[in-house]
Order: sequence, then structure tokens, then C-alpha cells
Amino acid sequence: MIAALGEHPRKMIKEGREEEFVAALAKGLRKVCAAFNPRPVIYRANDFKTNEYRNLDGGEEFEPEEENPMIGFRGCFRYVKDPAIFKMELKAIERVRNKYGLRNLKLMIPFVRTVNDLRVCRKMVEEAGLFASRDFEFGMMCEVPSNVVLAKEFCEAGVSFMSIGSNDLTQLLLGVDRDSPLVAEDFDERDPAVLKSIRRVIDECHEHGVKVGICGQAPSNYPDFTEKLVEYGIDSISVNRDAIDCARCIVAAAEQRLILKNSH
Repeated sequence: MIAALGEHPRKMIKEGREEEFVAALAKGLRKVCAAFNPRPVIYRANDFKTNEYRNLDGGEEFEPEEENPMIGFRGCFRYVKDPAIFKMELKAIERVRNKYGLRNLKLMIPFVRTVNDLRVCRKMVEEAGLFASRDFEFGMMCEVPSNVVLAKEFCEAGVSFMSIGSNDLTQLLLGVDRDSPLVAEDFDERDPAVLKSIRRVIDECHEHGVKVGICGQAPSNYPDFTEKLVEYGIDSISVNRDAIDCARCIVAAAEQRLILKNSH
């Protein structure tokens, strides 16, 4: 939705056009939330990398050139250091939930490196008035190895759900650039290190009453991976639209096997 504006948000702020940004984002969110209401809609806050921001109108004025934007100035850390754009997103979310009454809208924070960054970000969300609604849900992506190692601490920092980003998590756990043809063959979400990490996160989340799902290509591409997720007790699985029917069959069969196994 933000990319559709075609302009760097900082350029809009500089020109005094914050309301234009908020209104455009709120309009897009309202349309999606209304179509799915009362089913939940998760809005992942903007996770543009600096190279992606630079491609927008005015982007070169506001963005540095980074050697490796993938692990650069992005995600939750960016909100903490430069909160202006994130605060406009929060205004749009507040408008959709409170003015338009679409309480099915949730917020998810991407690329969270540290527990402290998450706490600071959560404080901004609180100051925006979103936690005034008891039904508001605040979650985070789990896509950095620190999220696995400190899963307990991230849960305790005040999230109601996590979504495992299998693409980035695999890339960072295995140290593999999935866009490089030289090492792409080692990029595998089914690697034991990745599976063990996913299981650890699911277990920690459930121990702390935090729901956990997964997004990424793996559930769409690998039926055996999806079966593992069901076995681990994951709460939700995100797949590509053309893989929905197949995924439903795989999940149903895996659940049936678990029921039969537990009945003996």
C-alpha cells in the first residue's frame, strides 16, 4: 500500500502531507478489513529496506546506500531510530479500528533484532492509543536468530502472537544468501537447524500463551514441511493462494494421524 503511493514517506512529511499518507493507508486497510470482517487481518508494518526506499520518488534524499540492506536499516530498529513514518502507520491503524469500527485489524512488527527494540516500539503503539481496546492484538515476526534464542523474553515483552518468517529465518540461521546462485542449493527450510528452531519457538510461545503461525514459501512448496508444523502444534499456516486447497488436505491428514496416534 505504501509502495503504491510512489513517494518516499519522508518527502511527504517534508512537504506537510502527513494526512495524505495516513488517509491513503487507512483507505487501503479499511477496504481489506471490511472484506474479511470479522475474520482477523494482520497488517505487517512497513519493512522497506533502504534500497527499496531509494527507488521511490525522493528516496535518494533520505536514504543511505548500504552494502547489505538485508541486514541494514530496516524493521523495528528503524521505527525506534526514526519513528515518524511508523507513527503515521499507527494513526492509520487507529483510524481504521476506531473511526471505521473494524476491530479485526491487528499489527505485526517485522525484523525485530532485540527485546529492547520491541519494548520501545510497543511503547509507541501504546502512546498511539491502540492498547485502549482490549481486543487489540500486537505481534511480531520471528525471522532473526535472536528471536529463537530469546523466544521466552520476546513473549514476555508483551506480544499476543508471533509469525515465523521462514524465508529470512532460514537465510540468517544458515548464513545463506538465497538470491545467490552460488549457494542457493544450501537454502533449505527443512534443514534440521531450521526445524529445531521452529519447534523451539512454537513450544516457548505456547508456554507463554502466545499464538504462533508461519509465513514464507516453505508451507506452499513442501508437504512434508507442513506436516512437521502440524506435528509441532503450530496455530496457523500461511500459504500462497494457489496452494490453499492442497495445504488444507495436508493439514487435515496430518491432524487425523495425530488423533489416531494419540488415541492408542
